[in-house]
Amino acid sequence: MSAITKSARGQECMVRIPEICNFNPETTILAHLEGGGMGRKMSDLFGAYCCSDCHTALDGGIPDGVRFVDRLSPDARRLLHLDGVVRTQIILLEEGFIKI
Repeated sequence: MSAITKSARGQECMVRIPEICNFNPETTILAHLEGGGMGRKMSDLFGAYCCSDCHTALDGGIPDGVRFVDRLSPDARRLLHLDGVVRTQIILLEEGFIKI
């Protein structure tokens, strides 16, 4: 587990899907964008701090206990995830995990 992956522990969700996000930092993990290739993940630089419910939604599901929410289109999931990656990258820069 990399330092960036470990840094997700206790962070607030940066994906923040309306009506889905549980805002519980105890469930936050680093959710990688798709596209790493078969059996591979993208670099941690392309991950977002993401709560368990937003992660379920990014994977195409609807979290338990969530009502009145349609499944998100693949394009909507990608955009929400990418927004979360950008917000996460700002934190990683500020905390010194990424240096330019």
